[in-house]
Amino acid sequence: MKQKSEVNAWSVTWGVLMAMLFSAAAAYLGLKVGQVFEAAIPIAIIAVGVSAAAKRSNALRENVIIQSIGACSGAVVAGAIFTLPAIYILQAKYPEMSADFLKIFIASMLGGVLGILFLIPFRRYFVEAPQEQFPFPEATATTQVLKSGESDGDDAEKGSSQAKPLLIAGLVGGLYDFIVATFGWWNENVTSRMLPFGEDVAEKAKLVFKNNTGAAVLGLGYIIGFRYALIITLGSLFVWWLVVPAMAIIFSGDVLNQWNPAITTAVGDMSPEQIFTSYGKSIGIGAIAMAGIIGIIKSWGVIKSAVGLATKAGENSGEATDKADLPFKFIAISAVLTLLVTFLFFWFGVMDGNLLFASVAIILTAVIAFLFTTVAANAIAIVGSNPVSGMTLMTLILASVVMVAVGLKGTGGMVAALIMGGVVCTALSMAGSFITDLKIGHWCGTQPRKQETWKFLGTLVSAATVGGVMMLLNETYGFASGALAAPQANAMAAVIDPLMNGVGAPWPLYALGAIIAVVLTFCKVPALAFALGMFIPMELNVPLLVGGAVSWYVTTRSKDEAVNKARGEKGNLIASGFIAGGALMGVISALLRFGGIQFDYEAWWANSLSEWCSLGAYILLIAYFIRTIKK
Repeated sequence: MKQKSEVNAWSVTWGVLMAMLFSAAAAYLGLKVGQVFEAAIPIAIIAVGVSAAAKRSNALRENVIIQSIGACSGAVVAGAIFTLPAIYILQAKYPEMSADFLKIFIASMLGGVLGILFLIPFRRYFVEAPQEQFPFPEATATTQVLKSGESDGDDAEKGSSQAKPLLIAGLVGGLYDFIVATFGWWNENVTSRMLPFGEDVAEKAKLVFKNNTGAAVLGLGYIIGFRYALIITLGSLFVWWLVVPAMAIIFSGDVLNQWNPAITTAVGDMSPEQIFTSYGKSIGIGAIAMAGIIGIIKSWGVIKSAVGLATKAGENSGEATDKADLPFKFIAISAVLTLLVTFLFFWFGVMDGNLLFASVAIILTAVIAFLFTTVAANAIAIVGSNPVSGMTLMTLILASVVMVAVGLKGTGGMVAALIMGGVVCTALSMAGSFITDLKIGHWCGTQPRKQETWKFLGTLVSAATVGGVMMLLNETYGFASGALAAPQANAMAAVIDPLMNGVGAPWPLYALGAIIAVVLTFCKVPALAFALGMFIPMELNVPLLVGGAVSWYVTTRSKDEAVNKARGEKGNLIASGFIAGGALMGVISALLRFGGIQFDYEAWWANSLSEWCSLGAYILLIAYFIRTIKK
């Protein structure tokens, strides 16, 4: 039977709604945990479910458009929250710094538009290559979900039935995390300090164990899988259980404040958390940056090949390319206009009318965003993971060095570099996300130009949503308070402050991290995953391993591989529900706090009994998770 037209009031309305909902959820979870979940699969499941509920037969292409517009959420959110909260973080130290909704919105929107325009010429290179070259793991899974509702009968019924466990898990995970965030019935973390000897071990041996017991983080670990979750957690344990205790022994009586005069305490007198914040995180920053460099070196051949393909597309812009994609002339003119608007934004909105600073900024932004676009797309096409934080960190370091060289320093330089980083980061994040959408469309028979056209609307909606949520969370919790981890933004702030103020940066620690990344690469260990674990607090890494262990357990219990595979897919639904429900209810909890509805549970959380209650609730949640999957 004939498929419905891709673009109509139904598909656009649902796409915009998904972009708004999942932008809010992804922003909250990303700032809380440092990991932005890809919304493609849960959006695809919801699209199939609502289509079946509305008895819309042959709605495959409609659902592709819903997913494509909605998936802008994760891309724009990652670009914004990895960089722009650093302005708020530094504002606590430099009150003259400022960020408003308009700056966040414009930076996110322009970055997203650039990512779309820079990627389109490379579409054929990635999308039409054989799956052996580019397996597209996330696009493969999402396409399976979308095609489950392709026709009437059993397939559509199957697609509709997938939405039910997703929604139930969303309610369970959402209610679980809402109770913790709003009422504080149990602690959000379980630590070794709840044991009688835990405090002594932490203070004397500098050894501590922490685990966040949230439903959203547990689901995220399941989606990531056991292997990568293990690597991330090993990176965390390397810093917390080796580097931190070793520094306390080696530099016991020393005050190491060469790059931070605010440090006045000897290393041996610091808590494990203080040693990690003051020194351990900087090692992680160096490793993240080097992992980004290694990624570019590995992808250099891809960059050259893809640029050659794009050049040929431009030379033959009147031929078949135009029939599939937006016209090359339109893309070129739009890219130039977008860069011009970005230049004007830099000139008058960020750099106080200084033409030199704005000119240097736009050249750096355009060149880096274009070169890294293929790196992002290549990473997504091969492993389904985009090393955007490492590439953005490199961008910030380069931007800071260059801008200082041309005379832009201090707080003005910090804001300028972070806004530039926000534009580049969003462009790279969007490029990686969009290539997944285009591959899904390729498999489902959707016209690429329709996906490309409506992707701009999703970007606009997501940029506005993430700007609002970011300001809400800053007003409610405050990024500088530590209530929100915002690990990538904290890394950006830590790097940019000394560079822009002429204060010595912790280069020895950065160098140590860089060496670790190189060694890991030679040992065939994913350096970026290990480096993220080194930088993100332990309590947000360990639950990823718990979720990954659940994934391994449920997919290996049966001797029948078909059963294991079915359980793995069911687990993806439950995990996606935990993530979406927990994150969305986190936003609602923040809204309640913002409105003045807040419960005081600090004294209860200071009692170790709250952690024992947390452990009990966590065990019940994991048991529910496993039982539901195996049911």
